[in-house]
Amino acid sequence: MQPPPAEPGMPEDEVDTPALLLDLDAFEANLDMMASLLAPTGTRLRAHAKTHKSSVIAKLQMARGAIGQCVQKVAEAEALAWGGIPDILVSNQVVGARKLARFAALAHIAQVAICVDDAEQVAAIEAAAEAAGVRIPVLIEIDVGAARCGVEPGPPAVALAEHIAASKQLRFGGIQAYQGSAQHQRTPEQRAASIAHAVESSRRTVEQLRQRGLDCSIVGGAGTGTFRLEAASGVYTEIQAGSYAFMDADYARNSDAPPFRHALFVLATVMSRAIPGVAVVDAGHKAVAIDSGLPLVWDRPGLRYAGASDEHGKILIEGGTPPGLGEKLRLVPGHCDPTVDRYDWYVGVRGGRVECLWPVSARGGMA
Repeated sequence: MQPPPAEPGMPEDEVDTPALLLDLDAFEANLDMMASLLAPTGTRLRAHAKTHKSSVIAKLQMARGAIGQCVQKVAEAEALAWGGIPDILVSNQVVGARKLARFAALAHIAQVAICVDDAEQVAAIEAAAEAAGVRIPVLIEIDVGAARCGVEPGPPAVALAEHIAASKQLRFGGIQAYQGSAQHQRTPEQRAASIAHAVESSRRTVEQLRQRGLDCSIVGGAGTGTFRLEAASGVYTEIQAGSYAFMDADYARNSDAPPFRHALFVLATVMSRAIPGVAVVDAGHKAVAIDSGLPLVWDRPGLRYAGASDEHGKILIEGGTPPGLGEKLRLVPGHCDPTVDRYDWYVGVRGGRVECLWPVSARGGMA
C-alpha cells in the first residue's frame, strides 16, 4: 500500500496527484437518492462492492438500508468480511479448491452466499463447505440476455436448484439474473426491452421453482442503468447496483441517464504546457481507465481530454480559460470500477478541503 496522498484539513489543491478524489457531498447525496428511490418499491439494495472495494463505503450504504454487499471475487469477499460486513454474496462463479476453501472459511464470520451455473461447481462448493463445517446458500445464475454466464432459465435452472436442495451442506438461496449488457444501452427503449426479457425469464423460472416446492427468496440483479425497471417488476427482490455511488462518465452518456451526481474524480496536475493549445496532465493509462471512453475534464468548459499514454494525459485547449502549469484538474472517469482499482486511498473532500482518507481495502483482489 502506498502512503496516502493527502492529510485531513489540507486544501484540495495541495493533494499529491494523481489521486482518487471523492466529493463527499455528491457521494452522500447519491447514497440517499438510491435509498429514497428503492424505499417505495420494497426492493432491497445489495450494493455491488466491485465498484468501491471499500468496507467503509459498504458500511455507509448499509447505514442507509442496504442489506449487504455483492462482490465478484473471493478476495473482495475476504476484505469486506474482515472489515465487518455481515452479509456478502459472491455474485459470480468460483472455480478452484483453494479459492472455495477460503470462501467457505468466511462463513464462520459472515453470512456468505455464492452463485453457480453448473453441477460440477455445486459439488466443489459442497466439498468445501463440508471441510469447513458450514452450510452455504447457493444461488443459480440464469442467462437473461447477457450471454456471459448462467444456465438457461426454466427447466435447466430448476434441475440445478433441486440438485442444490438435496445437499446437506448447501441451501438453495435463489437466482442471480443480471442483465449486464443492458446497463449502457443508450436509449430507454433499448433498456426497457432488454429488462422486459430478463424479467419474464426470471418470472418463469421462479414460478417453475415454486411448482417444485422450492422457495426463491432472492431474485437478484440489476445495475445502475436499469435498477428502476427491475425494482418495479414485482419479480426482483434485490438490486445489485454499484456505480450509482460514484456515477461515471459512461453512465452519464445514457439517454435518460441515472439521477445521480458525479462524485468520483481523478485529481491530476498540469505537468507541461510546452505545446501551444495543449496541456499535459500526470494522469494517463495508469491513473484512469479508458475502456469505456476517455475521462471528462470537470467544470472546465473548453478543455478536452484527448488521449493517454502510460503516465501522461493530453488535454486540448479548445476554449475557456487555459490551465496553468501546476494547476489541478478534476477528471471524471469513463468507468469507475477499474479506475478505483488503481488506487490505495480515497481522498474525501468537502468544501475544498480534505475531510477523510479511506483505504481501498479490496484493491487488486483478483483471486
